Amino acid sequence: MDERRSFTAEELAIAKSVDLTAVAASLGYTVKKIGRYHTLKEMDSIRIYNRTNWFRWSREYEKGNNGGSQIDFLRVFAGMEVKEAVFWLLDFSGYRRSGNWEEKSANLYVEKKKERKKKFVLPAPARNNDYLYSYLTGDRALNRHTVEYFVKYGLIYEEKSHHNIVFKGNDVQGTTRFASMRGVSDHEGKGFKCDVAGNDKNYGFNVWYGKSDEVMVFEAAIDLMSYVEIRGDYVTNKLALGMLSDAPLTTFLREHPKVRKISFCLDNDRPGREATEALMEKYYGLDYEVEDCPPPKSFKDYNQWLQTVKKCVLSPVQEKKKVR
Repeated sequence: MDERRSFTAEELAIAKSVDLTAVAASLGYTVKKIGRYHTLKEMDSIRIYNRTNWFRWSREYEKGNNGGSQIDFLRVFAGMEVKEAVFWLLDFSGYRRSGNWEEKSANLYVEKKKERKKKFVLPAPARNNDYLYSYLTGDRALNRHTVEYFVKYGLIYEEKSHHNIVFKGNDVQGTTRFASMRGVSDHEGKGFKCDVAGNDKNYGFNVWYGKSDEVMVFEAAIDLMSYVEIRGDYVTNKLALGMLSDAPLTTFLREHPKVRKISFCLDNDRPGREATEALMEKYYGLDYEVEDCPPPKSFKDYNQWLQTVKKCVLSPVQEKKKVR
């Protein structure tokens, strides 16, 4: 094997012992310490643990691009091949490898690519919200009163082209800065989902009540709506992240400084539980009161809880009708 392609166990150990926060800083990122981990100002979904490994709390990225060692960090954020990343780390650590190989600069700076941002335009509304009501009250078991509430305040509507439901994320001034769409036909439990082009992912679907100093945080908009129905809560601020990154929460807290308590209502699956633990640690370290408020353990999310409750309530009535 070519010497340049092989590394000793000692060399790999040295590469994986390099301080990852120093690596990130050398690439031009701003490292911040929060509690027991570090994050990056430019990407606050990143978590650096023990200064040696990292994880990205976001569903946007495929497996292999959402965490790992120092080598993976250079591969994902500096565009290096694995071999090149190991050489770079060895050089960064001050290690001089015997043999003939090309030195790598320890002062690498990764330029942030400037992409042309598409203009954010909300989809044209349909003449009515018939498909929206049918899907949310049928497939998702929400009652009409709950759905009407969100329609009345302009937070959801049915778009014209494909009858998808549009969920709007407004800023503190009431201007829509974010929007996502959800199809009204599920196939094998999966439905069409996408964000409207050009939106600002620092915002999320939210309900703001001026007198409340608490915000309930969900992964999905329909879980937020389900919680409102289950709890009858029309007085507490609510926010749907639309992902597991907390960028929308950071923005919401900045725009609503009165909020001092955060209740996390994320899913009961592994990503939801891990995200909850990390976010509670982060915001507790930022001096917020935090609380974990998932649905009961037997349910994945709040909408599954609502659907199950509705089925249990309706089932005895249906059985009586059959007997008669």
